[in-house]
Amino acid sequence: MNLQSFREAAWNGLWRQNTGLVQLLGLCPILAVSTSIVNAASLGLATVMVMAVSNLAVASLRNFIPYEIRIPVFILIIAALTTVVDLAFNAYFHDLYLVLGIFIPLIVTNCIVLARVEAYAAKNDPVSSTVDGIMMGLGLVCLLSVLGGLRELAGNGTLFSGIEMLFPGLSPISVFGPDYPGFLIGILPPGAFFTLACLIALSNVIRTRAAKRKSAAQGPMAPAADQPASAA
Repeated sequence: MNLQSFREAAWNGLWRQNTGLVQLLGLCPILAVSTSIVNAASLGLATVMVMAVSNLAVASLRNFIPYEIRIPVFILIIAALTTVVDLAFNAYFHDLYLVLGIFIPLIVTNCIVLARVEAYAAKNDPVSSTVDGIMMGLGLVCLLSVLGGLRELAGNGTLFSGIEMLFPGLSPISVFGPDYPGFLIGILPPGAFFTLACLIALSNVIRTRAAKRKSAAQGPMAPAADQPASAA
């Protein structure tokens, strides 16, 4: 995998084909867990680990998996890796594990993971498939972190609430002070829909403007060489 292919995979995962902003996959954990940066980013990183290793495993075994049973085999691989991640969270980050609850095991049914395994890893080499899994997962982490940060800031006036579950010596940042009354809808499920919709709209505006600038920079298309010139 050369540098150009790596850049293409990174750009696709982080922006062009972002799983949350463009493909709109895996909305259940995106909307349910994004009440704070810590919760959102933690689940996103757990998903990255499952996606990277499952892409590597499927790409390495793709020539040995019969086409007719590929989906059950893919799900079995994803389920085994998700179990490992689930047990690791329970062992090393038990408080965070209790907060995330059922959403770590639900990575098995996350359509983001299965979609990349089926669409990319089953057709490409192990190195590029692993990079694709990591970058697609990091795109999800970025979206979850921004969404969780905006909701936490609006709802509680803080950032990194729950950071002590990962790093016991740290404490959350109070942005608006202790007298901030809070905006309840920010941390409720409707707030997730509203915030995600605003982020999708913002990304669409950015993409549209970028396309217009690119079109303007290219200028008018030159006439084809074999096209006859118009009469004076």
